[in-house]
Amino acid sequence: MPARIPSWAWVSGLTVGAVAAVAVLAVQADQGPHPTATAAHTKTSAPAGAHHSAAPKKPAAPAVLPSASGTGRRIVYALGKKRVWLVDERNEPTRTFPVWPGTVSPDPGTYTISQRVPATKGSDGVQIEHILYFAGKSGVFIAFSNAVDGSSPPPVASGAKTGGIRTGKDDGAALWAFGEPRTKVDVVR
Repeated sequence: MPARIPSWAWVSGLTVGAVAAVAVLAVQADQGPHPTATAAHTKTSAPAGAHHSAAPKKPAAPAVLPSASGTGRRIVYALGKKRVWLVDERNEPTRTFPVWPGTVSPDPGTYTISQRVPATKGSDGVQIEHILYFAGKSGVFIAFSNAVDGSSPPPVASGAKTGGIRTGKDDGAALWAFGEPRTKVDVVR
């Protein structure tokens, strides 16, 4: 009669395998583009003797929360606008910002933050932080993250499947603080 492998050995082996698989997939998911800081405006000089009486420019209106984006405390990700909103329990947006998605996008629907990873190196070699996993598609995990150094997104290699949705550094910190485990993520077109 062959020796029987104890159940604790099976559980330990499966746990080690699952952790290794998640680590490999996390690196693949965060290969997406990185945000860049752009100048809000450029200074121009008027010709000598010119006088301006123009009114100051109004600040741009904040992006409006999509109407069919769920209810209650949640993260809203609009695929077409490439924008995220953090929404409080009173259904009021508290912050919105642009994002740079990878090549694989989640389908519209409701998800939850399933895993939080403080920092790792993305498959593009960039050190990333504030990683919030919430979906998967086509064998790719999808997560929000930001580059530690705030670097801009590199061109994505042809055919690469990436699920990293990169944010600016400050926005990534705000998203990390807001996105506790099981926080709802509503993805809309």
